Amino acid sequence: MSDERKPTAKSNPSTAERVGGTVKKAPQHSPDEPDFKTLFHAWLESHRASLVDSVGRLVKQPIGSFFTCLVMAVALSLPMGLALLLDNVERLGGSWQRAAQISLYMRLETDTRTGEALREQVLAMPDVADAEWISREQALEEFQQLSGLGEALRELPENPLPGVVVVTPNEIDKSKLEALRQQLAELPGVEQAQLDLLWVERLAAILKLGDRFVFGLTLLLVATLLLVIGNTIRLHIENRRTEIEVVKLVGGTDGYVRRPFLYMGALYGLGAGLIAWLLLAYGLGWLNEAVIDLAGLYGSDFGLAGVPTDDALSLVLGALLLGYIGAWLAVARHLNELAPR
Repeated sequence: MSDERKPTAKSNPSTAERVGGTVKKAPQHSPDEPDFKTLFHAWLESHRASLVDSVGRLVKQPIGSFFTCLVMAVALSLPMGLALLLDNVERLGGSWQRAAQISLYMRLETDTRTGEALREQVLAMPDVADAEWISREQALEEFQQLSGLGEALRELPENPLPGVVVVTPNEIDKSKLEALRQQLAELPGVEQAQLDLLWVERLAAILKLGDRFVFGLTLLLVATLLLVIGNTIRLHIENRRTEIEVVKLVGGTDGYVRRPFLYMGALYGLGAGLIAWLLLAYGLGWLNEAVIDLAGLYGSDFGLAGVPTDDALSLVLGALLLGYIGAWLAVARHLNELAPR
């Protein structure tokens, strides 16, 4: 009776893969090792628990949480409000600048026919949007009404005011306006061409100064906000110092310890941003009533624009980010104190 050998496994088992003449074994996974889905679910659950815990702690102290957000909101609304006011003034100055005019003072002997002909000539220029002829009689009448010296001016032997062609240009660029002024000054019969733009340049300089002031104030208040949120989070850390030390002893990571405080700082910032938005909207609406009344006295329909949606969202997002950064700095300092030496 001959010995029979049992069939052996094939040289190419199903769990192997031949690549380039070599056998590459399939990776073996430990049954106890969690997969990516489980890790991701645990990560989300940890963040959810931290967020719920942070919201709960803020809700348990509603008055303190509200006043902390209110202080931050006031600090946020000051530079933002000034920036919005400057934007409104710049918008008003821009509308005045678009109405910048060049006054062509004619010689005293220029009559109405010559002035009208010159107006037609100026109006045909490509850089001119409009032109208006003001005769000597009209100029004297307007000056009497505006100056309040009507009786005294009537005693003059003759009208001392020249006729004027008021030119409204298409462009508002200073160099182009100056070139147009020089071109108009060379026209026959023009005694002087005056560009009424000096006050616009002064307004632009004032607005530039205001922008720098707002920028410096913003930097100062941002530093103040970081100190406020950092001090607030530090108080929360001190109240939970024993809990944090126990978590560190049982192997809790810095990220696990840091997470609820980061959510708390972000929530403080979010609340401050929303309150600052409401303060700005209400404040501009309240101030706009007086601005409309004042503008109406000057025959203007100017009014303050509200808080743009983009600026409001940027304000809320910036406040949230500041709260997050302030909390991160406060927790990082505390973790450094707990680090082994």
